[in-house]
Amino acid sequence: MFTLKNITLLLLIIASLSSCTTQKMFESANNSLAYQKDSQFFKPDPAYQYTIRKDDKLNLSIWDNDDLSVGSIFGIYNSDQGYGKWVMVDAKGFIAVPKIGEIKVEGLTVSAAKDSLVKAYSKWIVKPIIDIKVLNKEVTVIGDLRAPGKIALEKDNNTLIELIGKAGDMDFYADKSKVKVIRMVDNDPKYITVDLTKMDNYYEKNIQIHPGDVIYVPSKKGKEWDKRAGASIIPATAVITSIILIASLFK
Repeated sequence: MFTLKNITLLLLIIASLSSCTTQKMFESANNSLAYQKDSQFFKPDPAYQYTIRKDDKLNLSIWDNDDLSVGSIFGIYNSDQGYGKWVMVDAKGFIAVPKIGEIKVEGLTVSAAKDSLVKAYSKWIVKPIIDIKVLNKEVTVIGDLRAPGKIALEKDNNTLIELIGKAGDMDFYADKSKVKVIRMVDNDPKYITVDLTKMDNYYEKNIQIHPGDVIYVPSKKGKEWDKRAGASIIPATAVITSIILIASLFK
């Protein structure tokens, strides 16, 4: 016989099944320790310049020499990473360019790479005007944001707040007190947790973001409960109704 005790037990089982927590990312047992240990890797550097890496995709533009350019930004062959012409830095750090052949660019800033190419092309071109553009400088922004994803960087000096803005700002349930920035340093992940709910030390919190960084904005616990409640209220109501109907048959 279905009694009030039986029905209550079934309701408790339903509630326990609907209370499973969602999986979280980048959790740490001690965020404050990680902040202290890794913060040295996130200090602002006003003189920071991106250095070219292996697997970078580069446009090479030589003014008035489209035949020597690779995806020129100066003429009709203007291109981007998705559709145009580019040259990739190989595993040894070299690129193959017209007339010169292979030239090493890994570890050079864009400015230094330009100087190197200007010197090389000066053998054939009088005062060459050369531009290099790195097409795959980007940051990954994930978590509780309105438009998460990969964001291309057009300049060297980018900040955390700026990138969050480009991702459409934080969503309603974003936990602004636990924003993480993750950076690979010599193939070792380093991260820092930033509290953006307070204005103190704003300059330090508005971290300088480098290409390849990951910005993660977690959700508050309330979002998990609201989602579970919204997803389970209708099926739970249906189950309760069924139990009541079955119980009525055994009266």
